[in-house]
Amino acid sequence: MQPQIFDTAPLPAADRFGMWLDMLARTPGLMRVRTEHADNFLARAESLDLGAMRVIRHRYPSLQGIRTRELIRRSDADCYALTLTLAGTGVAGQGGQRGICPPGDFTFYDCARPKEISHHSDGGGDQPARSISAFIPYEALPLPHRRLTPLFGGRMSGSGGIGALLADFLTRLTGRPEQYHATDADRLGGIGLDLVATLLGRHLVADDAVPTEVGRRALLAQVRAYVRQHLGDSTLGPGTIADAHHISVRSLHRLFEAEETTVAAYIRDERLARCRRDLADPALGDRSIQAIAGRWGFRDKAHFSRVFRAAQAEPPQAYRARRLEQARIVNAPASGVNPARTY
Repeated sequence: MQPQIFDTAPLPAADRFGMWLDMLARTPGLMRVRTEHADNFLARAESLDLGAMRVIRHRYPSLQGIRTRELIRRSDADCYALTLTLAGTGVAGQGGQRGICPPGDFTFYDCARPKEISHHSDGGGDQPARSISAFIPYEALPLPHRRLTPLFGGRMSGSGGIGALLADFLTRLTGRPEQYHATDADRLGGIGLDLVATLLGRHLVADDAVPTEVGRRALLAQVRAYVRQHLGDSTLGPGTIADAHHISVRSLHRLFEAEETTVAAYIRDERLARCRRDLADPALGDRSIQAIAGRWGFRDKAHFSRVFRAAQAEPPQAYRARRLEQARIVNAPASGVNPARTY
């Protein structure tokens, strides 16, 4: 995926702040902005459209902003905004509630209501403030608007549980969008919406706040992330995964029933995918097959060979030789061309 990028750096210093305000006017985040850096406002916005959800990664100098009823009437306001602070300290206020957000925490707004924000960079202004904002239409969240009112302008942690998973999702997605295909956008947006809905539901402290299917998908995303992070642990299995998520093993198995796979099969397939990647990597050509298998949780050499052959229809030695030879051919210089003089 390729983000839409707005960067003030190529502009003359005197024009940068005005152009930034013009850019804001075309988003649901239209605000009246004050800053001490108006004479040289170095800022950047990278926007991704993910189906119903729009995500923007921002970098800017310290600023203060206010969204008035007049500005609300001039912009698309029927949406929520969830903002993750990446660097600096954000302060949010809406509906009488005020949240102070260090890096790693979220704030949540209703774009149809007045709000005030400030975001100050670290290091006395030497480093820019950074954040990620997700704009979500009302109808895209399966939560009643009136139920969400207590959360507007508040602070939510992104350091543990669903909050950490959502923060990691947004950071990875906006940090390396080129790793994803344009056809992934709607599916990624759906995952993001499920995580947002589950995070908000948890903060409403109500068991019925999040629809059952949304909660299931969010928990499944959390379990998958946990598995990917612990593939190298040979003891990883249904029991350890269930314990880490405070559910029964039976509930964990039910979670995967709709996915047309099992917990054990998912772990195996993820491990094999990492092994295939490493076996095909010329930079790891001097690493033994057993070391690569062990890195991803296969402790028994014979077992790994059987599982790999069953999945790939060839042993790991043959797979590695074939893929490394393909890489050598692709990267070899054309015949008769001096590599030092190609242009």
